[in-house]
Amino acid sequence: MVGEPVNLNEFQELAREALPKMYYDFYAGGAEDQYTLEENMEAFRRIMIQPRILVDVSRIDLSTNVLGYNISAPILIAPTALHKLAHPEGEVVTARAAAACKTIMALSFTSSCTLEEVASSCNAVRFFQIYVYKRRDLSALLVQRAERNGYKALVLTADSPRVGRKEADIKNKMILPKLKNTERFLSLEASSDNGSDLEAFTKETKDASFWWKDNGSNLAAFAKETKDASFCWKDIEWLSTITNMPILIKGLLTREDAIKAVKVGVAGIVVSNHGGRQLDYAPATITVLEEAGLSLYCLAKERLSLLSTQLVCWCVRHGYWILVADTLHLSDFIYIQGKLAGGSSCWRENSCFL
Repeated sequence: MVGEPVNLNEFQELAREALPKMYYDFYAGGAEDQYTLEENMEAFRRIMIQPRILVDVSRIDLSTNVLGYNISAPILIAPTALHKLAHPEGEVVTARAAAACKTIMALSFTSSCTLEEVASSCNAVRFFQIYVYKRRDLSALLVQRAERNGYKALVLTADSPRVGRKEADIKNKMILPKLKNTERFLSLEASSDNGSDLEAFTKETKDASFWWKDNGSNLAAFAKETKDASFCWKDIEWLSTITNMPILIKGLLTREDAIKAVKVGVAGIVVSNHGGRQLDYAPATITVLEEAGLSLYCLAKERLSLLSTQLVCWCVRHGYWILVADTLHLSDFIYIQGKLAGGSSCWRENSCFL
């Protein structure tokens, strides 16, 4: 590519050139046929803008408030795994970018850096993303560490009782590095036989009855043996008893689940299909915003408590996409799924991780 990149599609091409194929496919790929991954983008291309003219735009303020924290624009950094596969400083440099951009970073449980390392790297407002494990004591320990290190909210990912079947990871025999936040408690040394150690790792950590049994990456194997596939709505109460941090539920796509989220008393929801990496043929996130948003509006009219925050998470490529979601009046801010623009100049400390 000639010259500096001017959009995220060009950053993606730089990432393709710079990263080993195994790592690029891990970041870029979706589940199964990748229909949902592609539909996340195609759905936006079907939405047209109907602009109004002769409006005073000489003073524009994009700042907003999320759970009481002021940010410069309706953009956050989503929880994404293993940043050191794309940059030697990993999530530390991502957190510094968040601080420089005056926004919030949600640190993934599957980060390359410990939550303590990220917390000490800068003054960014940080949320912590978590799964609930069969060993509830391990989940509780992670929550306590996050709270002790100044994280301001928990983002509970609720759409992955099993890991999406990412065929590229299986073919590449994706090798998952050690997860720094649990390396003292969970082992990656699961047997992968004919597959990658990513699947074997997952197999040792999640419920086997909820997982596919192909040979593949050790991520699937790890999740299969460690995650608590029985975790459900009634268990949100348990999670709320072990922390004073507000809880956001990530992975909702239906009005029914939006209503349940209100009733269990969480602080917010993240409308998300996991970037097309979990359940293929799930709808594009932007297409279900209206359903979820109107559900919450109706609940408010019925005098039920309304969630303080509704977020949306997908693979954002253009500012136009953020405008579209904001114009729908269904979200307080846009949650950026940043997974394709790594491994190149976009990882500079003065850049947003998008």
